[in-house]
Amino acid sequence: MFRTGPRNLITDVAGLRVGNASDVRLKSGVTAIVCDEPAVAGVQILGGAPGTRETDLLEPHNSIEAIHAVVLSGGSAYGLDAASGVQAVLRENGIGVEVGGFRVPIVPAAILFDLRNGGDKDWGQYPPYRDLGYEAAQAVGIDFPLGTVGAGTGALSSGLKGGLGSASTVLDSGVTIGALAAVNSIGSVTIAQTRHFWAAPFEIGDEFGGLGYPSPMPEDAKKILLKFRDKHVAGNTTIAVIATDAVLTKAAAKRLAISAHDGFVRAIWPTHTPADGDLVFALATGKSGIELAPNDAIDLYAAAGATMARAISRGVFAATPAEGDLFPVWSSR
Repeated sequence: MFRTGPRNLITDVAGLRVGNASDVRLKSGVTAIVCDEPAVAGVQILGGAPGTRETDLLEPHNSIEAIHAVVLSGGSAYGLDAASGVQAVLRENGIGVEVGGFRVPIVPAAILFDLRNGGDKDWGQYPPYRDLGYEAAQAVGIDFPLGTVGAGTGALSSGLKGGLGSASTVLDSGVTIGALAAVNSIGSVTIAQTRHFWAAPFEIGDEFGGLGYPSPMPEDAKKILLKFRDKHVAGNTTIAVIATDAVLTKAAAKRLAISAHDGFVRAIWPTHTPADGDLVFALATGKSGIELAPNDAIDLYAAAGATMARAISRGVFAATPAEGDLFPVWSSR
């Protein structure tokens, strides 16, 4: 049986802290995941419309072995500026790879499209995301809220507000795995128009309502429900981080990111479409000191998908209403 860590957050993985910055008027925000020490990292992109920074260096054949932070941001391509704000905080604290006498913080980032969500995007000459990134990096800690916050502030899924979700799992091996997701999917996280989540089989306790699957299944459960189907379908994306305190190689971190995408499939339908930029970063802090035997590694990869599915559901479950919303929140159903 899977069990959660003490917070049921990605910060149950030792060596990670999370900070959020939100702009209610903008209906957008930034989430920063900062590593106490450089962490081995990987990435897997399966959506057809990604927006990223510094993802190529995470491939196992490239030379950078560890990174200092990861950024998830709203704002579409404008939101890539958020990583510069996070990088500035790290540089002020003397954090980074030493190159020729200089410290260079390595901060990969990904964005979601939340421009068309009812917020005021008339920001003038420069977008605010660098400042939001700086604010998020200054606010990092081991406790943080879920729902309409950070990169999930303006997120929308099909028919419901999206949000920022997180979850953790402690394995029998003693390893902890955690997930963080900003859910802005073209597909639906609930079964038809019900309150029931697709990820129900993986729920621990009542972390997203405890409702299980509907019985019987509604007749329209197989109907493909898309956000803005009657309009232009572009402008979506669920971006996420999967993390563990196990000792992993860079190649194993890549495999962890791949496995975490199984959680997208179990929590969102449809997902990984040409109109989504779905992406998972993987982080391995190594703080447990545990190098996994083959069977335990399989358990880790399986738990990655389950934990990610729970994080996605919790993000939508925790969303709260705000003035000007285009979609209702889950709790209103």
